[in-house]
Amino acid sequence: MAAPLLTLQNIQLTFGGTPLLTSADLTVEPGDRLCLVGRNGSGKSTLLKIAAGFIEADRGERVAQSGVTIRYLPQEPDFGGAPTTLAYVEAGLGPADDAYRAQYLLNALGLTGTEDPATLSGGEARRAALARVLAPSPDILLLDEPTNHLDLPVIEWLDSELSAMRSAIVIISHDRRFLTNLSKATVWLDRGLTRRIDRGFSHFEAWRDEVLEQEERDRERLDKKIAMELEWVRYGVTARRKRNMGRLRGLEELRQKRAEQRRVQGVARMAASEAEASGKLVIEAKDLSKSFDGVPIVREFSIRIGRGDRVGIVGPNGAGKTTLLALLTGIMAPDSGTIRLGTNLEMVSLDQKRSALDPSWTLTEALTGGRGDTVFVNGQPKHVISYMKDFLFTPEQARTPVHALSGGERGRLMLARALAQPSNLLVLDEPTNDLDLETLDLLEELLSTYEGTVLLVSHDRDFLDRVVTSVITPESLNEVKRGRWIEYAGGYSDMIAQRGQDLGGRPRMGEKKPAATIGLRPEKAASTPQQVPSKRRLSPKEQHNLKVLPGRIEALQGEVAMLQAKLASADFYAKDAGGFAATAQALEKAQVALAEAEEAWLELEILREEIEG
Repeated sequence: MAAPLLTLQNIQLTFGGTPLLTSADLTVEPGDRLCLVGRNGSGKSTLLKIAAGFIEADRGERVAQSGVTIRYLPQEPDFGGAPTTLAYVEAGLGPADDAYRAQYLLNALGLTGTEDPATLSGGEARRAALARVLAPSPDILLLDEPTNHLDLPVIEWLDSELSAMRSAIVIISHDRRFLTNLSKATVWLDRGLTRRIDRGFSHFEAWRDEVLEQEERDRERLDKKIAMELEWVRYGVTARRKRNMGRLRGLEELRQKRAEQRRVQGVARMAASEAEASGKLVIEAKDLSKSFDGVPIVREFSIRIGRGDRVGIVGPNGAGKTTLLALLTGIMAPDSGTIRLGTNLEMVSLDQKRSALDPSWTLTEALTGGRGDTVFVNGQPKHVISYMKDFLFTPEQARTPVHALSGGERGRLMLARALAQPSNLLVLDEPTNDLDLETLDLLEELLSTYEGTVLLVSHDRDFLDRVVTSVITPESLNEVKRGRWIEYAGGYSDMIAQRGQDLGGRPRMGEKKPAATIGLRPEKAASTPQQVPSKRRLSPKEQHNLKVLPGRIEALQGEVAMLQAKLASADFYAKDAGGFAATAQALEKAQVALAEAEEAWLELEILREEIEG
């Protein structure tokens, strides 16, 4: 077995008195394909910088094999005053590297090499930085959010390029499809610790949930043991003092162990404030055309969007996605053609540049508009601190200026602002930027159950597959067909299967879809050729249980609450020790029955949703 190229062992790091990394390990062997996952703020980027040698840990060991070449892609590249993109890429080459590869990669990424780095857009800067780290074909590639600011054709190209490389790769990304395609092992950074599973990202979420469930069971057992020891301290028969003091020390150790446990960070609680239903017709466009400086952006495009549709718009940067979105929502007038908006529309927009956020605002001002300390959600007043907590902000951040927030925090703030406004038409331009996987899950669920209509621009293939009911994409960017847009039924993978090629023109046989496509509506799914309707039906017994279980759950919840209140009585044990023990036993049985009933109902509800599409 080959020796590891790079090893991090027991890495510890503290920022501002708060432990960020407490016992983090990372081993990179030849040919590894690792994804590094974790919540926003968990320290993933910091750990990658330690691996690259740019940050020194407070404690722990970093060992790299002699002669191993490591290239690190940061989220924000530093061009260091390079005069051109080619000079910037060539500066990252070693003496033995192929100089021609720098120009090849720049061309493959849509750059000429003559661009001034100071004038590059975010997407162009990311492509130049990718060319710099890929050009030397290093032993280890450390990539921090490599797909940020990239359009879908470049993401698909990068996916293919990395798959063909011999380098060991460690990737941080929020793009599920990208991680699923490339990773063969997963390192989970959570509460300062790392855990590793030698399987790709597609297995990660089920494994993570198992780990967290086991932690919760262990925590409950520890709580019960502490409760038993407290019972002994209060009511136990006094024995030899030495034995008693030893048991008391044991209780203190249990309490200390419990106090040192770090709870997993909570999840955001998103809910959209929905306005009254719009008319059945939301948008009708006929023969829309729009050109700039003689270049057609949209040409003779027609579409009819109804209430409840969730339409995705995809394509390369510069194809005109934002222009098409502005035409469909009536913000921009077409050169020719007609646009008709439905009745009773309440539109809320979220733009990818987050230009609606004033950097000088505090978090509270951004959520309340500078008016008091109340946010109205679904017409009901809610204190701004409580609403902040729903989106994983702490009360201490209430007066934090917007410019001091991280990218993920600004993304959650934009969502919080948008979802508080009553709407029946959501227009979202790259809403997934910088969001962690758990928040993405919740956003997907929210959009899939949203009663209104959604227009969505995104480069996240998995997100599109889970949410949208149809996809609009340009037919081609060549001069003859430029400006032609086509709507495909289903999600992103359905669009690829129907086109027979990806957006970069590479032939595809169809992409692997998620096990359960959340957003696909039945009438749209019927038109998707590769889907076969399931003949599975709920049995009469399953139907009966689905009806009666909610009532049983409610009754058990009442029983648990009653027994807990009874045990909380201060003098219950002193008056009736036997009754106290019997009540505690009854409580445990009721809690087990409640958990079993809830799990049974959840399984049946998931089955029902899968059957109904």
